[in-house]
Amino acid sequence: MTAKLEWLDDPTVFRVGKLPAHSDHKVYRSAAEVVQGESSLISSLDGTWRFHFAKTPAERLINFEELNFNTENFDDIQVPGHIELQNFGQIQYINTLYPWEGKTYRRPPYALGADKTYPGIFSEASDNTVGQYVKTFTLPDNFNSHDVHIQFDGVEEAMYVWLNGQFVGYSEDSFSRAEFDLTPYLVNGENKLAVEVFKYSTAAFIEDQDMFRFSGIFRSVNLVAIPQVNVVDVHLKPVVSDDLRSGNLAIALTLAGELSDTTTQIIVNNPRGEAVLERTVTAEQTIQINESIENIALWSHKQPDLYELTVTIFDSDKQVIAVVPYAFGFRRLVKDANNHVTINGVPLHLNGVNRHEWSAVGGRSVTLDEMKTDIEIFKENNINAVRTSHYPNQIPWYGMCDEAGIYMMAETNLESHGTWQKMGAVEPSYNVPGSIPQWLDVVLDRAKSNFEQFKNHPSILFWSLGNESYTGDNLVAMDEYFKSVDDSRLTHYEGIFQNRVDEDRMSDVESRMYASPADIQEYLSNNPKKPYLNCEYMHSMGNSVGGFDEYVHLYDEFDTYLGGFIWDYIDQALYVTDEVTGKQVLRYGGDFDERHSDYEFSGDGIVFANRQPKPAIQEVSYYYGRYDN
Repeated sequence: MTAKLEWLDDPTVFRVGKLPAHSDHKVYRSAAEVVQGESSLISSLDGTWRFHFAKTPAERLINFEELNFNTENFDDIQVPGHIELQNFGQIQYINTLYPWEGKTYRRPPYALGADKTYPGIFSEASDNTVGQYVKTFTLPDNFNSHDVHIQFDGVEEAMYVWLNGQFVGYSEDSFSRAEFDLTPYLVNGENKLAVEVFKYSTAAFIEDQDMFRFSGIFRSVNLVAIPQVNVVDVHLKPVVSDDLRSGNLAIALTLAGELSDTTTQIIVNNPRGEAVLERTVTAEQTIQINESIENIALWSHKQPDLYELTVTIFDSDKQVIAVVPYAFGFRRLVKDANNHVTINGVPLHLNGVNRHEWSAVGGRSVTLDEMKTDIEIFKENNINAVRTSHYPNQIPWYGMCDEAGIYMMAETNLESHGTWQKMGAVEPSYNVPGSIPQWLDVVLDRAKSNFEQFKNHPSILFWSLGNESYTGDNLVAMDEYFKSVDDSRLTHYEGIFQNRVDEDRMSDVESRMYASPADIQEYLSNNPKKPYLNCEYMHSMGNSVGGFDEYVHLYDEFDTYLGGFIWDYIDQALYVTDEVTGKQVLRYGGDFDERHSDYEFSGDGIVFANRQPKPAIQEVSYYYGRYDN
């Protein structure tokens, strides 16, 4: 297998050598490791890497991945971290336009015709920066005799991976985990990992989110030792009966490895630590169990009760090979024929915020402590819901929301704003993904990655197809996919408001951007087809959030009103050292000598970028607190 630079120009090539997405579980060697919270099967590659920066693909170093390539003149870079925040490349904030607008003419391949492919659009570009990373490592002793995978939790935007000079694979989708099998390329002793990251590929057309445009390996990288028998996937389907007291638990496990003479023990404990299911079965490639559960404890915002699954694999001598724990919850989400949406029989009120992952220091490289602070701020201010705008978030965030009882709209990594809206006008002359066949597989792959990773989290009530990408058959196919694999959640997409042609084919809710209370009243008063949800409202820029009471009072007027998500939770701003005072100050869009820029649109949060509350959060807390059920 040979890496090809022209993949950057082709939307039909977005994964090469990449392993299928699966659940976000961890595998441990023993029950003791589970208690400690550290798996000896995982070895972090975070830290200092060797790094070369090139302004264009033509200026990158050729053959840097080869074993005998001298990297003494390389710089150092920290992983995880953005290239632009480590003194390489231009920091740039932009809202809806593409970064190259007004400078370089680009149109998405196939958008203007099946023969309009634009070879070299990114592979020969003068604005496509390249980060070349090198990391040498020696496998831990306990990894010997194991297959070894590598997991990249976030790389923006297109990356090629080599080990010991051998090409391993290629991946796009900046915000979903990319996993590769390194086993065929490993050697005893020191191994050379090389990763080449391009800022732009055709993925840039569908990652046009309102945010700072960064690149690089910005989330963690881990080596994973694969045990003799591995739990590849865990799929849990907890179903609550109509009486809200009993239910059924379906467990589907996918195993791989040397299965002969091995057994699988499955135990489920309720929130009080009492076993409600115990089963030991012969290990097989697929294990399916269905069990009735009585006197279930329901998961909700007010009472986020979690059950605990523990899967243990034993060898023929009854020695433990692997242990997989997974917390999950029972909850019943229903949309009835009258467009009433309830959770556990109670009307669903989404007192939510949109949340970009953000750190004033690390950009979208967010720490666990910052995530914990976000949960604390949510709880202190009666925020009970979050939309992962506009991409899958770091994996720990989903478990935190499970534990805290935060309802989630899990958004797929898709936004193509600049292809259909120009200067504020709806003008979809070259919109993607639209109904273009060559753009179907890439968006379905992103939907599948979103579902497969996070399917077991009770906090997720909605799968969102993405954000502001107009409409078309490809979005309909995404909706159909989510419905085909999951009947316990609703689907969401706001783009149908821009063109009603597909409103009966996707999205279980009516969702709009920044509709006034009067607009919502009019919709809900005239035989609405769907319940109403504000995916974005109360745009919190400057001294805003006034008149918030008019929105929350709609809960009293309409039982088909679900509330929604404020835009947004946190400012996108970065700490820099002021040139005059020498003090740390926050800088926003337009403050980095970048052009063009949308300036203060990066400062829409109800908290500042350092998580200091703004005055606006007081009103949010007050009114959300009045309707917190």
